[in-house]
Amino acid sequence: MSALPKAILFDLDETIISFGSRRQILQEVIEEFGDIFAPFTLQAAGQAMEDGFRAFWSDEARAAVWRQNLVEGRILAVEQGFSALRPRAPALTAEFARAFGARFHAYREEQARFFPGALETIQALRARNVRLALVTNGAAAPQRAKVERFALAPLFHHIQIEGEAGFGKPQEQAYLHAMRALGVAPQDTWMVGDNLEWEVAAPQRLGIFSIWHDHLGEGVPAGSHVRPDRIIRSIAELKPD
Repeated sequence: MSALPKAILFDLDETIISFGSRRQILQEVIEEFGDIFAPFTLQAAGQAMEDGFRAFWSDEARAAVWRQNLVEGRILAVEQGFSALRPRAPALTAEFARAFGARFHAYREEQARFFPGALETIQALRARNVRLALVTNGAAAPQRAKVERFALAPLFHHIQIEGEAGFGKPQEQAYLHAMRALGVAPQDTWMVGDNLEWEVAAPQRLGIFSIWHDHLGEGVPAGSHVRPDRIIRSIAELKPD
């Protein structure tokens, strides 16, 4: 689409801000601890941990609870990964899961940075008088800290954090509230994000044009019922000429 909308709702994590590859970060943290994963190779341990994280966070109801306490959620995800390894690696105790989960959380947060071109794209959209809202799930304190760390408040006309608002995606109220704050209707609005349910399927049901940020280049999963209105690999693809 060449014409710009009146408004765009942007997700934050893995849309504007990148944390790098979770699989790679898991691998690097595993390598910090080394032999404790024996007899598994570090690569095999890394794959088991990634599988555990995927299984844990793919449960939407569980994710809705633990994204409000991300440190504890990640420790539970570590436990899920350890469960596949523990029969042959008894050193992977519940106590060590807490240490590993805390280290993973801290290391991943350290990697946070703008996706290439994301800041410039948002600045250009605002300069073209597009109304912009940041609509992010998660607890109030860590998400507000990211807003401050990356100086996002001056870039957006509306900042909406689940832990502050009391509701979040994929609840209809999250999108409706943001549009009311911007003074726009669904047909005048785009939603941009990396989550197929939160940033594509749910806003589409309201008539919002939904753009999926497929930053990993994996494509829509086989068997998915979700069909984005547009797929981009980079936020910079939205930068106006």
